[in-house]
Amino acid sequence: MSRRTRILLALIAVYAIGMAALLYQLLADLDPRYRESAEEGLIETAQLMATVIEQDVEYGALPTDRIGGIFRDLYARRFSAQIYNLHKTRVELRAYVTNRHGQVVYDSTGRDLGKDYSGWHDVRNTLRGEYGARTTRDVAADKHSSVMYVGAPIRWNGEIVGVVTLGKPVQSFGQFVSAARGNIISVGIVSALSALALALVLSFWLIRPLGITSDLLASLRTAWWHDEQGRRRFSPRRAWRALRAQARAAGQEVRDAIAGRNYVQDYVQQLTHELKSPISAVRGAAELMQEPGMPPDQQQKFAANIARESHRMQEVVDRMMELTALESRRMLQDQQRVELAPVLHELVAGARARAPRLQIVLQIQDELAVEGDAFLLRRAIGNLLDNAVEFSTPAGDGSADIALTLARDGRMACITVRDHGPGVPPYAEGKVFDKFFSLARPGSPKRSTGLGLSFVQEIATLHQGSVSLRNVQPGGEPVAVVERATRGARAVLRLPALKA
Repeated sequence: MSRRTRILLALIAVYAIGMAALLYQLLADLDPRYRESAEEGLIETAQLMATVIEQDVEYGALPTDRIGGIFRDLYARRFSAQIYNLHKTRVELRAYVTNRHGQVVYDSTGRDLGKDYSGWHDVRNTLRGEYGARTTRDVAADKHSSVMYVGAPIRWNGEIVGVVTLGKPVQSFGQFVSAARGNIISVGIVSALSALALALVLSFWLIRPLGITSDLLASLRTAWWHDEQGRRRFSPRRAWRALRAQARAAGQEVRDAIAGRNYVQDYVQQLTHELKSPISAVRGAAELMQEPGMPPDQQQKFAANIARESHRMQEVVDRMMELTALESRRMLQDQQRVELAPVLHELVAGARARAPRLQIVLQIQDELAVEGDAFLLRRAIGNLLDNAVEFSTPAGDGSADIALTLARDGRMACITVRDHGPGVPPYAEGKVFDKFFSLARPGSPKRSTGLGLSFVQEIATLHQGSVSLRNVQPGGEPVAVVERATRGARAVLRLPALKA
């Protein structure tokens, strides 16, 4: 994963963590706010109930019959109330009354009549003239059975002679909490994703305010093609592929813009590192050639070194410019049908001419065609084949040293280049497609520019495909011990195949 991608993912992660923390705080604060609202209503109702009871208090005696009649009539009432998504048809309010000693003289549930409640907060604090409330579970092991209680004092001649406590099951308003929590989560996620999408769109517009419409039109133009009779036709599949490529390219531009400084810095550091060695070699040879009395053969040797290193620097610069130009292409503008078999025959013929000692075999299992740039595809396959040639040594027994295969795998055309070389060392398995990464060739310290496989990867991406390079059989044994048939590397270039 490149540094640009890591920076973009880090920014998205910071944004996601921030949104998650905000949602967590909102959800954590939701239940207390609902409890506060419910408790406020209970306080007012309890004070109202205490006032009604006080009207019938005589000489400090509590009118328990009057209270019982009120709640019998209350529970017998039938009504229908639609509160948004909640349909309410009965009263869930419960009540009990205690005397001045905290003993229950009335209980609407009929379960605790005569019990001593003087130890409960709602009764004890209210008898002291303070605010009394509590939340207690009906069933100790069931957290959903909690009931909220609020007490109010019953006075006679200014003296507290009892307490009326009203209770409401938390579950009665807990459904509102659950619904609100679900709404907050869904709205929060949608809002976060919308804000992220809007930020990416705005970033894209700020980075590339011009040419967006022309890019979209150009991508859609690639969906038109001519059949064998020359008639112009529109392909939805091509249009979808073109729009997908355009979207991916736009995402890459936003990513590059966010991490642009590091992106340029990486390129400069990589290029500087690759040019440092040949520059030092050229400078050292030039200094030695200036020494008086150097034999002509030594001068020729150092001049050849200068020419060789200069050629290497020129090759690095040329490859770097090609790769940079390829990376700047957001999509393929002029695409055409490319028959793969003729391309492979041509490349194999060239490879055989350059490496006559190697046995290079071509196997065409399926006649396949792809859509794209024929020149770039030829370069990509040629780079994979050249890579195999450089890492292969002749077997000398007439068996194939390199096998190039064309076959179908579902909707993909698979071009496989199989060699019998030393394979990819374990430390290099994740780096072979990195820019400027190169391995020494067998029996020689010579290395390539390290840009060939990066070039192939960019071409595969432009064609909606992929490329991989893996060992045929990774293992820890020495190469000499491993059978020839089970060693080497296999490069696979996968491209969307056209229908026959």
